[in-house]
Amino acid sequence: MYLAENGLKVSRGTIVDASIINAPSSTKNRDGARDPDMHQTKKGNQWYFGMKLHIGVDSRTKLVHSAVATAANVHDSQVLDDLLHGEETRVWGDSAYAGQTEAMRRAAPCAQDFTQHKSSRHRTLSVQERSRNRSKSKVRSRVEHVFHVLKCRFGFTKVRYRGLEKNANHLFAALALVNLVMAKRQLLQT
Repeated sequence: MYLAENGLKVSRGTIVDASIINAPSSTKNRDGARDPDMHQTKKGNQWYFGMKLHIGVDSRTKLVHSAVATAANVHDSQVLDDLLHGEETRVWGDSAYAGQTEAMRRAAPCAQDFTQHKSSRHRTLSVQERSRNRSKSKVRSRVEHVFHVLKCRFGFTKVRYRGLEKNANHLFAALALVNLVMAKRQLLQT
């Protein structure tokens, strides 16, 4: 509300991405068990235990307009519908969102798919596809600024509480503060 009153609004493009937030995997507690709401996932060759924050960020202003908190084992593409506001004309995402054009069409009928092309063991990307991926990455990298502010400025590299709901509430409050940080320069000019 405050940001909209000061001329900051969501434009026509959305960048979607997700980040893992670690949770303690220790069982040295009263129950002798890990947090049942958190799960493990493998990224690259590394295993992580915790939760995942999925966000939809405006491509022009870098403001977070939607967020979903899930267990870490939920794939990025499963919550794509919740990350789009419906007015988009373009959607950027990494290769985890490749092949999700139908889900994008359901959530945002006018949106063009600007997700990264994916290579496989049997099919490498052509020079033209790699070039397109590089140009898409220039826009898509803006979402990483939001994660940087959240994790480095606000110290949200590990969960604070036990349970997904409490940590999700804490995350959403932190994302409101991240939006203020991202809009600081424009808000100070008014």
